[in-house]
Amino acid sequence: MNKSLNTYIVRTMIALTLVAFAVMYFGLMTYYFFLYDWLFPNTPYDEKWQPSDFVVFGLIIFVGVVSASLTGWRLAQSIVRPLKSVAAAARQITSGDFSSRAQNVGSHFGEAHALINDFNTMAERLEKTEAELKYSNSAIAHELRTPLTILRGRLQGLMDGAYAPSPELYARLIVHVDDLSAIVEELRTLAMANAGKMALVLEKIDVSEEVSAALVSIEQNLAQANIKVERHLEKTPAMADKTRIRQAMLAMLDNCCRYAAGSTVFLNTGSTASYVYMRCSDTGPGLPAEMRDRAFERFWRADESRTRARGGSGLGLSIVRGIARAHNGEALIVDKQGPGFAVELRLPLQERIKPDLEARQPHVIHRA
Repeated sequence: MNKSLNTYIVRTMIALTLVAFAVMYFGLMTYYFFLYDWLFPNTPYDEKWQPSDFVVFGLIIFVGVVSASLTGWRLAQSIVRPLKSVAAAARQITSGDFSSRAQNVGSHFGEAHALINDFNTMAERLEKTEAELKYSNSAIAHELRTPLTILRGRLQGLMDGAYAPSPELYARLIVHVDDLSAIVEELRTLAMANAGKMALVLEKIDVSEEVSAALVSIEQNLAQANIKVERHLEKTPAMADKTRIRQAMLAMLDNCCRYAAGSTVFLNTGSTASYVYMRCSDTGPGLPAEMRDRAFERFWRADESRTRARGGSGLGLSIVRGIARAHNGEALIVDKQGPGFAVELRLPLQERIKPDLEARQPHVIHRA
């Protein structure tokens, strides 16, 4: 077990004090009771300090200072070595090398190991965020390029007379504009969630009712995807933003439409001792275990060959997690029996809602 740095410093200082006292005490005793008569056999004892007394006293102080310096240097090296390792890695990260990690220098202190482990965890998250940001910038450009290119081509054709103006053509152009608006809104929602600035209108809701409402609004899409829905919805009160909860549920159901066509979808709501949950699971092809960690990444699709029309923007589950975390909750992939994929959104359990709070109007908060 690694030692505590505080404990080690206290013990070292106590030991150093005791050693200094012992050197001073036994050194003077040895000099006056043994060495003095041997060094000065014919010199009468004089209470006044002689030059030899100052020399002996100086030697004792010198021994004490050297001992203290060696002990302090050793202690300082034990403290400084992990700091130098972290500082070197921090300089590499500052220069843009996010793969740099602090090396374990073999310190005996638990605080040093904790510092290095926490720093490396932070560096790993920074590296992952940087990679995700670079990928997101490329993906955003890709997602916006297609509808913009189509819009420009159609408008150029209208201007040149290549296309005859018609309600059908304008309707198709509006569809592309709606696609652009949807992408922008998804990006705005995700950006607010990541920045902790998502505005929430918190009120006492029944999660099961919001899941049912979301299901009604997407029933046609589910039917087109030949998806059968089974509901196991318990009355589940929670303090949440009902609009955001519906948005999260729609994103999970839309994910089923795109990736689990022809399957059965199970919707569950309920609560445990610590949280309220709503779960969406299907009997589709599922997701390999090695890909689960990437499921909530922005713009990531399990099948990279899918277009936006078939695979969505890749922001759905990222938005689900953003909404969950804005409520101080979490979204995660849960294990299920048999094939398929299951996503669960968890909200903090509100066991005791004050009576006067229930009577108040919904209030807006910003998650910082």
